[in-house]
Amino acid sequence: MTAITACPSCDGNVSLKAFDCPSCGHPLRKPKRGFFGKIFKWLLILFNVLMVIWLFSYLGQIGEMMDGTASEAEKAGAAIGGSIGTGFILTVWVIGDIILGLVTLLTRPSK
Repeated sequence: MTAITACPSCDGNVSLKAFDCPSCGHPLRKPKRGFFGKIFKWLLILFNVLMVIWLFSYLGQIGEMMDGTASEAEKAGAAIGGSIGTGFILTVWVIGDIILGLVTLLTRPSK
């Protein structure tokens, strides 16, 4: 036996297990993420936070290398290395976001 309640929109009879009213389509409750869905969602958020920290700390180190005591050759090397390193960090970030984003998308709740 299924418990029944009234739809707040059309006053039709709706099961408590339903996500939407079958008569008018009014949303009654949101589906919840499963255990793995929550884990991947938080991994995606944590990954992005760590990538921001990594990028800014790396750019800070590059800035320290470019100070006034460095020779022109050292500044040129720091600029080239900084560009390559920043490109690597951004590449890792994009690839990681694509992979974790797809897994997070695939583990989203469904009705």
